[in-house]
Amino acid sequence: QVHLVESGGGLVQAGGSLRLSCAAAGSRFSINAMGWYRQAPGKQRELVADINNSGTTRYGDSVKGRFAISRDNAENTVYLQMSGLKPEDTAVYYCNAVIGWNIYWGQGTQVTVSS
Repeated sequence: QVHLVESGGGLVQAGGSLRLSCAAAGSRFSINAMGWYRQAPGKQRELVADINNSGTTRYGDSVKGRFAISRDNAENTVYLQMSGLKPEDTAVYYCNAVIGWNIYWGQGTQVTVSS
């Protein structure tokens, strides 16, 4: 059973920074990709950023230039450095991991940006 454990969410003022971490445990197979999605109240879940095991990254348009995703393959951990935070970044942030044909999700961590 694969478990994803997220940490690093919280309350921050607009313009501030936060760093999210997500560690994957329990996988017998290599992780193809890890990433972050977010969901604000009343909105659909959207891609924030992801990174595959070759280091190729993708970012949602709204976070390009402000957020940076990185990954420690040896530790099966993915990080999301968020800078220049805006109130519209407020959401529950979910980590995911793609292993073979399966996608696993973390429990989510709340990020709240005050104006």
